[in-house]
Amino acid sequence: MNWFTRVRNSLPFVAKRTTEENLWVKCPGCQEMLFTKEYEENLNVCPRCGHHGRIGADRRLTLLLDDGFEVLDQPEVREDPLKFRDSKKYTDRLKQARAKNPHADAFTVGSGEIEGRPAVVGVQDFGFMGGSMGMAVGTAFCRGAERALTRKCGYVVVTAAGGARMQEGILSLMQMPKATVMTRRLKAAGLPYIVLLTDPTTGGVTASYAMLGDVQIAEPGALIGFAGQRVIQDTIREKLPEGFQRAEYLKEHGMVDMVVKRHDLRETLATLLDYLQPRAAA
Repeated sequence: MNWFTRVRNSLPFVAKRTTEENLWVKCPGCQEMLFTKEYEENLNVCPRCGHHGRIGADRRLTLLLDDGFEVLDQPEVREDPLKFRDSKKYTDRLKQARAKNPHADAFTVGSGEIEGRPAVVGVQDFGFMGGSMGMAVGTAFCRGAERALTRKCGYVVVTAAGGARMQEGILSLMQMPKATVMTRRLKAAGLPYIVLLTDPTTGGVTASYAMLGDVQIAEPGALIGFAGQRVIQDTIREKLPEGFQRAEYLKEHGMVDMVVKRHDLRETLATLLDYLQPRAAA
């Protein structure tokens, strides 16, 4: 035993202190380092630049609905109907996504109230395979609309998706007309259908139920579009304007009705529900 080992073993060294993992988070907007706790307490909104970060389905439902809401069961659909495989089997990708998420697929529906107004809220979670729209998402969307029809209340849908789920091919694209039919049923019943567009909302989701709301709301800075900016530029061979496909640009050009900060969403939705479906006098 050398002298350093003898000295080290004889001294009363304090045990190595451990620190909590993920103590800091870098803001994607201003690149500032933020305390994770401070960031999460501010609803994943940067207190310095106001960048709205992504949040999961459960937290979104908690932010929008009053306490005591019900989460609808995830619908059962046939998985991997095409036996699809790229670098991995589709079934393996589903298992990997489910291991990281509390729900079985990318669309979760909650039924409850928004500041006392009855409402059904469907949330698309980008954290589950990029929020991609497959049969499970389409079926869950329709189930949420059916619950709103049964309760005779408004349906609020929060979108976040990279588009249709390629592993389900044409079956994923068929969810577009299926969801569109449900929005027409809501309209025929005189029930509000409100869409909250969050970052990002693209592809087949944008081409269907994301753009059919009675009122289109977007969070600040949200990316909203069908094809990507680079694809469009290469197609039309023109440079696109600054901020193209961002919520503020789309509001200026009439594609979005309102841009609302996350802290104000519940109050705004409650007001819209009052306008679109006034409560009966007591």
